[in-house]
Amino acid sequence: MAVKIRLARFGAKKYPFYRIVVADSRAPRDGRFIERIGQYNPMLPKDNKNRVMVKADRLKYWLSVGAQASERVLWFIKKGIITLETEAKKTKKKKTETKKAKEQEA
Repeated sequence: MAVKIRLARFGAKKYPFYRIVVADSRAPRDGRFIERIGQYNPMLPKDNKNRVMVKADRLKYWLSVGAQASERVLWFIKKGIITLETEAKKTKKKKTETKKAKEQEA
């Protein structure tokens, strides 16, 4: 079974809304899926943080077990719109940066 990470289209006519899902490659685009890992709303401004929301840990897991990302999902990752760092790593990184800054000030 080939597993893909792709977009499933929802929303009304001329008002698209996409879910980022993990699905069997044989399933229809908007049909059955294994897991929903995020969403993408192209109608929001590009600088809005809610435009693309993804569970980074689940995305990383599915990529590690061999799921293939679609072209659009790969584009999000390459542009840095989706980061594969988890929130815990980010906060830990910020804490170490602030410690270093305090040490340099003293």
